[in-house]
Amino acid sequence: MFGRSKTADAATTSVSGSSSTTKLDGKGHATPKRREVEKGRRRAVAAPKTRKEAYAAQRERSRDQRGQQLAALRSGDERHLPARDRGPIRRYARDFIDSRRSVGEFFLPLALVILLLSFGGQLAKNTTVASIGSTLWLAIVVLIAIDTVTMSARLRRGLAKTFPDQSTRGALPYALMRSLQIRRFRLPTPRVSAGRRRRTS
Repeated sequence: MFGRSKTADAATTSVSGSSSTTKLDGKGHATPKRREVEKGRRRAVAAPKTRKEAYAAQRERSRDQRGQQLAALRSGDERHLPARDRGPIRRYARDFIDSRRSVGEFFLPLALVILLLSFGGQLAKNTTVASIGSTLWLAIVVLIAIDTVTMSARLRRGLAKTFPDQSTRGALPYALMRSLQIRRFRLPTPRVSAGRRRRTS
């Protein structure tokens, strides 16, 4: 009897000791150890086993990145902008273009009108209308050239004054390409209105 009592006491002590060392969470379950949690995370982000899975994962990451960049282009969030649009120099160039009206932004609508005039004159065999279209082509090209030269000179001076100790390489062609886009379709979305003063930040 005494032997059985000692054995029972030892078993009770062992059970109570093990239960006291096991921590319970709020729902009555055993709290997982940190090593088990990390092992589960590593299992969740395990490398794909086949080339097809790797390609699908890469495509998913690329889709997410494009979505972030498109949202950033619309909102102006610098963190997710494409590399070509990032930085204070590119932001200055965009604001410089967006703060003024340029001939280039009307190029596409004017080109459509000129093409219609030219084709209409040829179909109607009206040399007067066709010559008007040719004259308008020449006029818009000259106006864009003059506006581009003037704008380039002003932008160079502004960049040299605002960023004297930084390389502004690539900012000028970047700005010129933006000046040829219709304003409402420009990305990143313009921060300033035409005719308004440029932001300093």
